[in-house]
Amino acid sequence: MKVSAAQYKQAEHAAAANRTVLGFWIYLMTDCVLFASLFATFAVMRGNLNGGPSGAELFDMPYVLVETMLLLASSFTCGLALIALAKRDKQMVIAWLLFTGVLGALFVGMEVHEFVVLAQEGNSWQRSGFLSSYFTLVATHGLHITVGLLWLIALVVQLFRTGLGGNAVKRLTLFSMFWHFLDVVWIFIFSIVYLWSNFV
Repeated sequence: MKVSAAQYKQAEHAAAANRTVLGFWIYLMTDCVLFASLFATFAVMRGNLNGGPSGAELFDMPYVLVETMLLLASSFTCGLALIALAKRDKQMVIAWLLFTGVLGALFVGMEVHEFVVLAQEGNSWQRSGFLSSYFTLVATHGLHITVGLLWLIALVVQLFRTGLGGNAVKRLTLFSMFWHFLDVVWIFIFSIVYLWSNFV
């Protein structure tokens, strides 16, 4: 059976897309290993206070709960952007992505403020093993969110320029996977770092 040039090109594009998705899944798995290592380190260092305060003394749980609600809401709005994408509604895709970006930026801003307050009170990453592991884990997650926000801005710019054609659907889908992954990681951070440190 003879394959036309158009069919061959389409098959090439499909294969390239499959390789991209596979590569992204591999990346997410390596990120899982990274965060698992940081969680394990935190679990080991949690009791190493070096005479300093514990998490129960440091963490403002209502503040952290607001952070958590912001990030979970951003995951919801990111999902709404995908629904709008399925309906080929460019304006709503952009609107929900921008809303996601605002929520994510508020989350990062609150996290940075939390770090600054802790450092100003003399509780920086140098104070104890507990605080070193805490800052490393939470800041690594915050760095990922920041990268996600830059990615989101690039997606919105692309959507304004080229619409929903080309690779927009694939890029938006991969971004959504990344963003939801970070929300899952934060749920573990909230449970293990904040709740465990406060109530156990």
